[in-house]
Amino acid sequence: MATGRNKGRAQAGRGQAGRAAAKMFASNDRMNQVILEQLDLRAWQAKPPGGVRTIAAIFTHMHNVRTKWVRLSAPHIEIPIQLNRAHCTQQQARAALAESATCCAEMLAEALGEDAGAGKKFVRDGLAAPWPAGVEMLCYMVAHEAHHRGQVLMLAHQLGFPLPVKVMSGIWNWEKIWKECGLGGGPGGD
Repeated sequence: MATGRNKGRAQAGRGQAGRAAAKMFASNDRMNQVILEQLDLRAWQAKPPGGVRTIAAIFTHMHNVRTKWVRLSAPHIEIPIQLNRAHCTQQQARAALAESATCCAEMLAEALGEDAGAGKKFVRDGLAAPWPAGVEMLCYMVAHEAHHRGQVLMLAHQLGFPLPVKVMSGIWNWEKIWKECGLGGGPGGD
């Protein structure tokens, strides 16, 4: 049985985990924003060969999926409106992704925070079995977005609008990303 002192330490650790998860998701979104800032406007709605999604469709999908995660997993958090991939501009996507990232960070902070495990669940999709809220949800969310970032970078290149090497390598400069997010020198920095 946990003593009061040990229980307090465990709660403090969970609170720290929630804050760290929120910061990591903010860093994840910063990578998306860097790509959108530098993406040639002509690549946004360019039709890729083979009938695959446009870059606009990929980024709007990322935002719309975020709103679904929050709606299903933390319905008390007000979600932004969904985007229409056919009519969404690059600037609208940037703003919407920033807003949905804030909602996801709030959801993660709560899910992994001090009262973690208090019946909280992560629901990826209405048809998927819910998971207990935990670090797995952060991993799933970031992996989903990293997959789509890779698609965007590949499509931009294939369409003749490759992003500069500085951007491609810049999304891997995590210390710089953390600083740009106001996180100091890393996930534990303030």
